[in-house]
Amino acid sequence: MNDAICGEQRLALRTPARRLWLGLLRRHLLAGACGAALGVCSSAGAAEAGPPTAALPAVTVRAEKLVQALEKVPASLTVLEGQESERAGFSSLAQLEGRVPGLSFQPFGQAGLNAPVMRGLTANFSSFSTAALLLVDGVPMLTAQGFEYDFLDLDRIEVLRGPQSTLYGRNAEAGVIAVHSLPMDGAPRASMSAEAGSRNKRWLRFSLGRALLPDTLAASIAGGWSGQQGFIDNLYTGRREDEREQLHLNLGLRWTPTAATELVLRYTRQQYDDGAALWGSPASSRAQVASGTPSWNRSRGQTLSLNATQGLAAGLRLQAITAYSALLDRVQQDTDFRPADLLHIGRDHHLRNLSQELRLEGRLGTADWLAGIYADRQDDALHNLAKSPMGASDLRVARQGNTFALFTNWNQPLSSAWSLSAGARVERNTVEILPEGDARRQAGWTQVSPRLALQSRFARDQQWYLSASRGVRAGGFNVLSPAVHYLPYEPEKVWSYEVGIKGRAADRRLRHSLAAYLMEVRDMQVMQMPAPGLAYITSAAAARSKGLELELDYLPGGGWQIKSGLSWNHTRFERFRDAAADYAGKHNPFAPDWSGHIGLRYEAPSGWYAQAGLVGMGKVYLDAANRYARQGHGLLNLLGGYARGAWEFAAYANNAANKRYDAVGYQNGFVTVFSPPRELGARLSWRQ
Repeated sequence: MNDAICGEQRLALRTPARRLWLGLLRRHLLAGACGAALGVCSSAGAAEAGPPTAALPAVTVRAEKLVQALEKVPASLTVLEGQESERAGFSSLAQLEGRVPGLSFQPFGQAGLNAPVMRGLTANFSSFSTAALLLVDGVPMLTAQGFEYDFLDLDRIEVLRGPQSTLYGRNAEAGVIAVHSLPMDGAPRASMSAEAGSRNKRWLRFSLGRALLPDTLAASIAGGWSGQQGFIDNLYTGRREDEREQLHLNLGLRWTPTAATELVLRYTRQQYDDGAALWGSPASSRAQVASGTPSWNRSRGQTLSLNATQGLAAGLRLQAITAYSALLDRVQQDTDFRPADLLHIGRDHHLRNLSQELRLEGRLGTADWLAGIYADRQDDALHNLAKSPMGASDLRVARQGNTFALFTNWNQPLSSAWSLSAGARVERNTVEILPEGDARRQAGWTQVSPRLALQSRFARDQQWYLSASRGVRAGGFNVLSPAVHYLPYEPEKVWSYEVGIKGRAADRRLRHSLAAYLMEVRDMQVMQMPAPGLAYITSAAAARSKGLELELDYLPGGGWQIKSGLSWNHTRFERFRDAAADYAGKHNPFAPDWSGHIGLRYEAPSGWYAQAGLVGMGKVYLDAANRYARQGHGLLNLLGGYARGAWEFAAYANNAANKRYDAVGYQNGFVTVFSPPRELGARLSWRQ
């Protein structure tokens, strides 16, 4: 044992990075052990004082497209329950930052546009792809434009970290955010809520679900409207520039003509009538501009999907998901923030996607298996406008993309304690662009994405796993960069190796998970800016990403609950040159080294409750040279309320300390993205 310890010490002293890696690993393992020990001691105390505290409920997920217990998924996985998100007042995916270890978003400042960052990997919004995939009831969202969810009628959100390209394809290179709505099971439900808050915030939401024909036909409807004044003062017009007004609608219909047949039809719509993005000049005072150019966001989005399931003989199950989504990304934004109209940009993007997935699942002996086909077609009409002192540009490009894939995954028990999960996907992607007044361009790529995971149960409710997987992000063209002749770039590839431990302890009042990973990234898609006004994406870099993710959920008893999560990520360029500049060793832009949260909640038997949460994130660099940054920050969020019968009243303070964390130097130093100030509010809800 002494030799092993000395060997570990010698390894830890080789580099500062390894010392930090091992130090964090020790601290996280110690935290998990202390949490378990605390749970055991609390359990003993509870046994002496009175009846035992209730255990944490079991959680089932469909992270691997099969129903599994949360602890039995051999991957790092966070589940956010719908009731938890409703209490917190979530209305945007960006509010998951820090609350989900390893997940953040680029600070863009426009509602309805979110570029996810997961495990240090992200994609520029102009690539029309993402590093993590968003699935809403099985419907994929493939671009940062429209990468949003309104949290209406939510059952749960499953965030699966690490490459998931085997089951989910090209945009699941770093992970998947899977949203599941409440099931339309015919049980009657209804809810309404009204909220008022800072800057004349008004928020109305409702949902209704019930059976139309007993055991045969059920329907649901949910909607929300919100409006709020801005906080950016325009010194030239005397108005606030960033007001918000948004509308969301979700409709659903479920038909079960037989016990083996189910058809679910869903329609969703989002509408934004907002002012400017949260942008200003890096030289300006806090949240001030002097802009004479109107700025607005009038984007629209809608999705129609049909999910059909048919039970077959021999325990087989056939599922088909057909979906069509259409997004209008329509924006005008001032970029000089001065009275004269010197610089502004505009987008009028029509993004359309038709997708079809068909999969068959069943059992063969003791193995659970699935196999499927996936295809989609993207048809985009892109119109970009820009004005500068050098003149105006009017760029129009037609863009089309096609995908076809075959995939399979098998879960095979090896013994009572050991199991093996294996899968593979073969996918073909083609992209074609036709710039107005220029030649047509086309490219295609075929990728294979395997995955292998070994899992073992070493004690009651305790599992460890080891996995290797390959992730891919699709290649494409620089459709918005005519100056480099619409340069193509290759797919980004990732090999990921992960080890983790998860389970429940302390009479199942403690749920824990710890994961460590190493990812090798090749043909990394990065934004290059060799000269002012010249920006394009190329596959010019290689990088390494390594990290740790820890989550704890604990019920100490007496009405208390503690939830915490911590992520440490180290993503650096191994190779990246931009003209004469060498960025080797630099941080990947938008990737924080750490993020996390800790929350404490108390619920009294009489119905009142109080909750405090701290969400934090490390420094984020905004460019490859690491010259511009958003500083690290911690946000304190407070919530208190009272529930009686069907009614509930809550008051909250988000960013209670009014912490400022502006992204100064976005867009290569031209823009500051202002951070929202403190927000106070109250909410009244009714549920039946």
